[in-house]
Amino acid sequence: MIDPVILKRWEAAVERLDELTSQLMDPSVISQPALLVKLSKERTELESVAALFEGYQACLKQLDEAAQILADPTAGEEMRAMAGEEASALEQQRNDMEAQAKELLTPKDPRDEKNMFLEIRAGTGGDEAALFAGDLFRMYSKYAEKKGLKVEIVEASETGIGGYKEVIALVEGKGAFGYFKYESGVHRVQRVPATEASGRIHTSTVTVAVMPEADEVDVKIDPKDLRIDTFCSSGAGGQSVNTTYSAVRITHIPTGVVVSCQDERSQLKNRTKAMRTLRARILEAEQEKQAAEIAQNRKSQVGTGERSEKIRTYNFPQNRVTDHRVGVTLHKLELVLEGDLDEIVQALKTQREHAESGVA
Repeated sequence: MIDPVILKRWEAAVERLDELTSQLMDPSVISQPALLVKLSKERTELESVAALFEGYQACLKQLDEAAQILADPTAGEEMRAMAGEEASALEQQRNDMEAQAKELLTPKDPRDEKNMFLEIRAGTGGDEAALFAGDLFRMYSKYAEKKGLKVEIVEASETGIGGYKEVIALVEGKGAFGYFKYESGVHRVQRVPATEASGRIHTSTVTVAVMPEADEVDVKIDPKDLRIDTFCSSGAGGQSVNTTYSAVRITHIPTGVVVSCQDERSQLKNRTKAMRTLRARILEAEQEKQAAEIAQNRKSQVGTGERSEKIRTYNFPQNRVTDHRVGVTLHKLELVLEGDLDEIVQALKTQREHAESGVA
């Protein structure tokens, strides 16, 4: 049976579609291009919801008719058998429509569709942690590719042996933040390092942070509050890789947030990327502050309390990945590192939806 809350939202969406249809024929709306575009977009988004509701109402009517035949003692045996078969098919159709409606009408995080910044930093474990940071970056790059997203490095501090002390990347594409938002936290790896002669398993950690890209309207930055420095780009080990001052470091003086970018050869492109990163970090800091004020002792959105916890363990000897937040354990580590994260992400998404709806 459909959730009464979802049904109420469904009916309200159909009513809103009718309202929008009337408004879009109003001369006062037609004369305002910006409003016309806004209302047209909203109406387009509601059309599929209304069409589904129309089909749902027709399905319920047919189910009622089949039930009447089944309850009619004068109906022939053949007709009752046909009605029973039709009722079974209609019940499945009804269930499918209700599930689709729930997906369409459950409130979504408005940040889900945004581009996002992915920050990966080696934690405890020295070179082994840096190597695993590289493994995670490659895993996320492959996952992004599977989702049709573009990954672009903003800043990276390489170790020279295939790892990263730190790597910051911009992930662009529809739904980017929604795909990655559950990855913030401490990721733990258990494996035998290539340099370990005795075969002893080492435990290292890597921290991952995920931030939605902030629009200019989300964060207002006064140019007077910025200190911008330029320097020569450097590679692994710190050696200079060019002689032009193309790399950019921007300091937001009021908050002390510092970002740098040296991935591009153009200083202008580096400055643009750095400003995008700066906006995201300032917005995240403000959201953290608000979340802490609302509920200091409660886990909040991505980027707050979860950072200090080990959210996932990658155990190489046992070919095992365990996400500690949902208790999911997969014995396919090699596939996960190839970007096969859907099973874990879906479990985390389901847990969050249940928590928000009050389902145990």
